[in-house]
Amino acid sequence: MTRPTLPRLTRLPVQWAIHAVARFSRPLTMGVRIVIFDRDGRVFLVRHTYVPGWHFPGGAVEPGETVREAARRETREETGLVIVDEPILHGIFLNRHMTRRDHVVVFVSRSVQGEAGGTADWEIAESGFHHPDALPDATTPATRARLAEILDAVPVGEMW
Repeated sequence: MTRPTLPRLTRLPVQWAIHAVARFSRPLTMGVRIVIFDRDGRVFLVRHTYVPGWHFPGGAVEPGETVREAARRETREETGLVIVDEPILHGIFLNRHMTRRDHVVVFVSRSVQGEAGGTADWEIAESGFHHPDALPDATTPATRARLAEILDAVPVGEMW
């Protein structure tokens, strides 16, 4: 048995209403992080001014922006580097440290151009490449977990 469909002119307002209710009743936030390796196998990390620890560069996905576009933009803004290769999706993680609805999409890039680390500003206190075996002491557990997944074949988790 086929269900009747709404007339074409009615469908769009109904879709808008459904999306509006979902947006306010089940808001979802999404961010990106990009794991950038240089030719020597070092990983680029940033230390923000507003949250403790060392992290992969990244930030929020803006309305109308794809996650890859966000990864490229955040890389440029936070590192001064430009991603040359097609970033590879590593995983999508639930970040319960922020809210119950925050997800982080992680990409890996092994080819970037530009001058790294020249972007210290109100948001970035420090940044630079670090050898994975000599990470700063304050590197976050989530950052260390993603590196173990990527470099040591540890099974990919679901939680940030």
